[in-house]
Order: sequence, then structure tokens, then C-alpha cells
Amino acid sequence: QVQLEESGGGLVQPGGSLRLSCAASGFTLDYYAIGWFRQAPGKEREGVLCISSSDGTTYYADSARGRFTISRDNAKNTVYLQMDSLKPEDTAVYYCARPSLYWYCSGSEGGYDSWGQGTQVTVSS
Repeated sequence: QVQLEESGGGLVQPGGSLRLSCAASGFTLDYYAIGWFRQAPGKEREGVLCISSSDGTTYYADSARGRFTISRDNAKNTVYLQMDSLKPEDTAVYYCARPSLYWYCSGSEGGYDSWGQGTQVTVSS
């Protein structure tokens, strides 16, 4: 059974940092790209960035470029999202997702077939 579980969210002040984790089970993470999405209150879910199976990064949210870094530890079956210089507009529920085509990073929700339950990130003073 494929499962993805996010953790690491919380309340942080503007300018602060958080590291989110996406723990995968039920499949071999090594072969898969993993995407991160977020949904802010009252807005549609949007793609943030994605890591390929060969550790390449694709950014879908321009605001994340230069502040967010994605990495993976295949031995731990976990993907990480390091978020620095956080801004109030980063407040959202963050989701990790597995693509339908295992190698393919997509900025569209339709490209993913498995999702975690999400973790809340709130950036506020």
C-alpha cells in the first residue's frame, strides 16, 4: 500500500526556517520523482517544486526559487523540503505527492496519483 506522510510543519516567524519531511512507504522511493505542492486558504493547490530520481530539481513556484531546497534520502525513504527566509505568503498546507509516471516531475496535480495528508505551515509574527 502506497503511503506518503508529511511532517515538520508548524508556526514560524517571518525570516525563519522549517524543514518538512515526506516519508514514503509501500514503494521503492529510489525510482520515483516526488513533488511538493501547497494550498493557501481560499486558493487552489499549486505546485512548488519537484525532485527527480536523479536528484534534479524543478521549481514551479517562482517565489520558492532561492529559498526552498528539496533533497532525498533513499535509504530512509524520505524526501525533505528545506524552507528558508519564510514569508507570510508561504502560509499553506504543504503536500508531497508521487507522480503517476514514476520519473516525471509535473507542476500539475493531475500528474500525481498518491498524496500525503498535508502539514500546516504558518508564517506569522
